[in-house]
Amino acid sequence: MYNKTFMHNITVSRHFPYFYIVLTALAILLFTFFFAACGDSYLKDISNPDKVWVGTWSTAPQLVEPHNNPPSPGLSNNSLRQIVRVSIGGDSLRLRFSNEFSESPVTMNAVRVALSAGDGAIDTTTDKGLRFNGKTEVTIEPGTVVKSDPFHFVVEPRSDLAITIYFGDTSPDVTGHPGSRTTSYILTGNKVSAEDFSGAVTTDHWYIINSIDVVAMESAAAVAILGNSITDGRGSGTNKQNRWPDELARRLHENPGTRLVAVLNQGIGGNCVLRECLGPSALSRFDRDVIEATGVRWLIIFEGINDIGQAQGPEGSEKIADDLIVAYEQMIDSAHARGIRVFGATLMPFGGSFYDSPEHEAARTKVNEWIRDSGRFDAVIDLDEALRDPENPKKLLPESDTGDHLHPNEAGHRMIAEAVDLSLFK
Repeated sequence: MYNKTFMHNITVSRHFPYFYIVLTALAILLFTFFFAACGDSYLKDISNPDKVWVGTWSTAPQLVEPHNNPPSPGLSNNSLRQIVRVSIGGDSLRLRFSNEFSESPVTMNAVRVALSAGDGAIDTTTDKGLRFNGKTEVTIEPGTVVKSDPFHFVVEPRSDLAITIYFGDTSPDVTGHPGSRTTSYILTGNKVSAEDFSGAVTTDHWYIINSIDVVAMESAAAVAILGNSITDGRGSGTNKQNRWPDELARRLHENPGTRLVAVLNQGIGGNCVLRECLGPSALSRFDRDVIEATGVRWLIIFEGINDIGQAQGPEGSEKIADDLIVAYEQMIDSAHARGIRVFGATLMPFGGSFYDSPEHEAARTKVNEWIRDSGRFDAVIDLDEALRDPENPKKLLPESDTGDHLHPNEAGHRMIAEAVDLSLFK
């Protein structure tokens, strides 16, 4: 009997090598274009399913005050090199840049990342160019952010990275972070690949940069710290990377059980919880700086002293205390709904400072009692107890005080970090 199926199989078999070669070539071509479009991170995700994206560094953007804007020659058509210290390491990165508070577009003609060699210099063997949807140039529209394509870059924990941007046109009102406590370098023209920035104009502010994510082991996760000037680093040393979140990152790295815990510093100097003081209020930036940050598993809330210190009279101070408690509960509920554990840090003493008054002290006491006793936090970090003077509990320990009786000095920043129980992150 004539077997059509058998004859069809014979026909296909005769032509199989040809079809196989054509189909294989097409498959290779398609996969090559696909992987090129997705970048190194897609390959990483496929070959290493036990790895995840986690934030390793962050700073909270705000509208930069005019006196903190970039010095001459400015950013437009010039090159800016900025130094940041990551918390955990990995083998692939992606960076986020913000133009959230500017009213004009900002164009980045080219962006490169390298390991810092100190004083504005880089290790050129590590220098990598960034792409944005496959292009080296990107324009950030007003009120928006951009994220780079992922790229392969091996970075060790607590390494210093240099981010160099060659700008096109920029905005006269600048999005950035004034309290960098880190020196940035500006050179005229396109110096994006320069090994060093000798002769650069320097400024101790960050501009445009927002966060860095890293591909790390699946067990890695981040703690976000929501705070004001103390968390931002007031009283720490410029270029010493010894803010209390930095000191916490060092402790976490040195402890075998917490080496994969990243620290995201979301402090803004002069910030308030309830209203806009300097930068957006903690309530209004909560989703941006905590919920939307990559890989956050824990949150430390250490903010409210500026709200209390600016309250008017006994009734105003009592109302601020009550409103802060409501705000804390709102943030706790929002974080818990997303599986984030929340730790409350008590507010440190300010006796003798420009915030000192009986009504302000009563408000601080009320807030601290609620933080300790309400049971709403998953844990309490009692910084009031850790840094208060036993001889005068309304004041900071003299050895921890910058002298303004509000902000800790470098020793005080270490003491804050040492007051954090690392077992909270296991």
